[in-house]
Amino acid sequence: MTEFNLIGVLAAVADAVSDREALVHRNQRWTFRQLIDRSASVGGFLSAQGLGCHRDRAGLAGHEKGQDAVALLLHNHPAYLEAMLGCFAARTAPFNVNHRYVAEELEYVVADAGARAIVFDGQLAPNVAEIRRSLPDDVVLIQVEDDSGADLLPGAEWYSVVTQHPPAAIDDCSPDDLYMLYTGGTTGQPKGVLWRQADFFVGALGGFNRGEDREFESYDELAERARTGTPSRWLTAAPFMHGAAQWIALQAFSLGHTVVLSDEPTRFDPTSVLDTIGRERVANLQIVGDAFARPLLHAMTTDDADLSSLKMLISGGAPLSAGLKQTFSDTFPGLLIRDSIGSSETGVQGRNDTRPDGTASTGVFEPSRGALVVAADFGRVLEPGDPEIGWFGMVGRVPLGYLGDAEKTERTFPVIDGERIAVPGDRAQWLEDGRIDVLGRDSVTINSGGEKIFAEEVEAALKVNPAVWDVIVCGRPSERWGSEVVALVHLHAGATVTDDELVSACEGHLARYKWPKLVIRVDEVRRSPSGKPDYGWAKEIAAAH
Repeated sequence: MTEFNLIGVLAAVADAVSDREALVHRNQRWTFRQLIDRSASVGGFLSAQGLGCHRDRAGLAGHEKGQDAVALLLHNHPAYLEAMLGCFAARTAPFNVNHRYVAEELEYVVADAGARAIVFDGQLAPNVAEIRRSLPDDVVLIQVEDDSGADLLPGAEWYSVVTQHPPAAIDDCSPDDLYMLYTGGTTGQPKGVLWRQADFFVGALGGFNRGEDREFESYDELAERARTGTPSRWLTAAPFMHGAAQWIALQAFSLGHTVVLSDEPTRFDPTSVLDTIGRERVANLQIVGDAFARPLLHAMTTDDADLSSLKMLISGGAPLSAGLKQTFSDTFPGLLIRDSIGSSETGVQGRNDTRPDGTASTGVFEPSRGALVVAADFGRVLEPGDPEIGWFGMVGRVPLGYLGDAEKTERTFPVIDGERIAVPGDRAQWLEDGRIDVLGRDSVTINSGGEKIFAEEVEAALKVNPAVWDVIVCGRPSERWGSEVVALVHLHAGATVTDDELVSACEGHLARYKWPKLVIRVDEVRRSPSGKPDYGWAKEIAAAH
């Protein structure tokens, strides 16, 4: 059976559709041939600095890497994707860095990954300069020219020079080469999740023949898929430092589609996203849950962009509430809305499709290949229809482990009934009809009066009230209940609603013991740039109130 590496997949697609547009940003346009050539040049530069693969996968444990790591401290512009692909071409392991990190956080993640190189935007050069003394003397610094007009950091090389370097020999790349993604999770320091690229291609990018329910057998078959498929244009509104955005872009490339980037690369600007969709005739838009959906819908009320090209809305990384799905369906007749679920540790585990004229729902998913539910005690894999609430898991093409953490690797990837299963921490129930009801992350579960309450299910119920713009739910200590449910609510501007009316939205959706005991009104719900809720912040607010 042929296994694939990511730069090899892109090279096969480039051979098949060399003159097709691969990447568009503002007035910049790259064909697949230009993208692979520029990426190979980045790889050639890194290889010339001595970076690459130094130990074969066969001699390493799951939590170990034998490749040099490269930090990507970049916003959403073409250099991010080029540099990532260039790292693959050099057989190095690129990894995502949050561009909001302060020096201490940046220093930690760069050191934890053992980064031998950093590719960074000019406007982020001061961040790199602040940690320069803690970096190895031979660290490779590549500075991307941007709108800031920043001077070149001492010891760095301009990205434009790097893209002119003689290309790397991509034929040397291996299916064992790493895809590395740093995930913050809900607790603890960020950790690097290590995937074999062959596993990542199937588990996260959907790299298998869906019609025949089998994995692809050759690069020629991938090339033929790109050549004969109908090309479309995809846009991700999420930052590339978030896995969901990387995955959608890499999947689009592997299919021979065009990746379009919003005109505004440094932040989520809903008006810029809408204008880009209209100008470039984007068909597929990827967002991250309600935190992106609400501002987009609000911007549509004043923006006159032509959105008639939009055929599919994909949400991943955070829940998209049923009410907003219905609003999108009403606004765009014929739009397919796909709520995708998964994690850095599992790949794509399932989907919830809202089709035209269908009823919108949330939280219940059609499982992907390999998705399953593990018993609460990890003793067995449950069967559909089992009433037990267990753990949402994935078997088959799953990651190797967490970089540098053998204990957590063993805990998150247990062997059950002879099979290694990824179990990152979501509670779930396998319904009799084969769908999986995903209840929420165990680490933010509230144990109140001896009952487990999942924060996400309370959030979904509260969002039914049309006055609610955003909400986050957490627990706080209670003498009576042990922990009590608290809702931090951000209302629409001008909305007038009582706390009792807010809480009563749960009626018909949740048992009364799950209803919030306290509502705190906030001016904003704090989220990461990728739209994920900051539960640590919420607990601090709830405890101090």
